[in-house]
Amino acid sequence: MVKKSAQRSALVYTAVLNALFLSSSAMAAGTWYDARNDAMGGTGVASSLYGSAVLANPALMTRAKPDDSVSIIFPSAGIQVTDKDHLIDKVDDITDTVDRYRDVIGNLTFADYLRGYPEVRAASGDVANKLNDLRGNKADGSAGVALAVTVPNETLPFAFITKAYGSAHVRANVVQSDIDYLRGVANGTVLPRPGDQNNLRSSANGLAALVTDYGVAVAHEFTIAGQPVSVGVTPKLQKTWLYNYTASIYNYDKSDINNSQYRSSDTGFNVDAGLATTFAENWTLGITGQNLVSRDLQTKEVNGFRDTYQIRPLVTTGLAWDKGPFTVTGDVDLTETKRFKTQDNSQYAAVGAEYRVLDWLQLRAGYRADMRSNDENVATAGFGLSPFNKAVHLDLAGSVGANNTWGAMMQLGFNF
Repeated sequence: MVKKSAQRSALVYTAVLNALFLSSSAMAAGTWYDARNDAMGGTGVASSLYGSAVLANPALMTRAKPDDSVSIIFPSAGIQVTDKDHLIDKVDDITDTVDRYRDVIGNLTFADYLRGYPEVRAASGDVANKLNDLRGNKADGSAGVALAVTVPNETLPFAFITKAYGSAHVRANVVQSDIDYLRGVANGTVLPRPGDQNNLRSSANGLAALVTDYGVAVAHEFTIAGQPVSVGVTPKLQKTWLYNYTASIYNYDKSDINNSQYRSSDTGFNVDAGLATTFAENWTLGITGQNLVSRDLQTKEVNGFRDTYQIRPLVTTGLAWDKGPFTVTGDVDLTETKRFKTQDNSQYAAVGAEYRVLDWLQLRAGYRADMRSNDENVATAGFGLSPFNKAVHLDLAGSVGANNTWGAMMQLGFNF
């Protein structure tokens, strides 16, 4: 079973890389996707349903009613894209431009020198302009997928969970001496010679991580001072693949990032845990901690560069009000979301609501903000369909924000 899960994770990883590096970049909060919760701003710590509780707060598995049946999520998936600098497209463009430059300078003749080598000067100016446009550009992203089976009961509800989530970071390292040389060739103050282009030193660095969790969650409700308190815990095996692809920006090929020569891997143990309690009849308070065991994992050293991927506890608290056809909820991260050390940290706050129009139709909306102002704030919306006496659940969500930010999430669930 683990082997099959690893194979599924490899496919997920390939899809994540394609989304991040073939399209642009992606940004998302947390280590899980749930289309219902994502439509409500990415909340869920106090508002998740019992079947998806294992994704957000395992303590909420105790919310199942006596007549609730086994819940299967197959699958939950999502990605959010931010295409601010068009970095990946720019790297492709400069690679094509440099190819033209090399072709021109490689065929340089004495006659070309006599007439002032106009083709080389034009090509050098094009490369210099593109390098200058790349200065300071970067892209960050994440995407993921999850499968879960939840078995409710009054004593010890439990769930099996497999989820894979990836993050990526690409940055351009433009060296000023490259621009100076190319500008000199373009304006005629530097005499070009075949082979000089091999001394250009600007580079691009692509970092990617895939974390795959295989866990079993259990929950139980206790009574403390007359107050019901649910506790949930998810011990899990955690497999991590890291990629560090550093290459000349003039030869950068995004498809090479998943080459084994840039990859390192690690296997360890981690745990998620959560608490939840209901009070004042319609209110639920929750708190959850993901990846409570801190781990620092180093990438391979490539061309003198190495980074560290940080797995840190992500603690989030949530409050939800639920009455009749309405649910209103909010979550706040108490700790920062960390990724690679070279990336900026984020810390989110989110609000959301659901209106159950009919037994088989639910409408949702929300908003998520990064309190550190490093990720884009997004507005979210979505809907749920639960036909066949709620035996099938289809949830879809979308998000939109500044700097050409958009996202899509889906989840398919079954109750037996």
